[in-house]
Amino acid sequence: MDFGRARFVKPRRSSSGTDNNCVECTFDFVPVGVVGVRDSKDPVGPILAVPTADWQVFLTAIRMSAL
Repeated sequence: MDFGRARFVKPRRSSSGTDNNCVECTFDFVPVGVVGVRDSKDPVGPILAVPTADWQVFLTAIRMSAL
């Protein structure tokens, strides 16, 4: 997949810490239905392509574990 023109952003919760262990995500990538995830410290490194439905399951699991 070509993520060359994708705009990556740090999720709000990821950028709130002081340890700099952050991820960046892109939600505006074609094909629709894919979320790109990368390490913010290595923007030219590998990008994990995750189906949107699986990303939502992951986020729900994180929210539930924080309770």
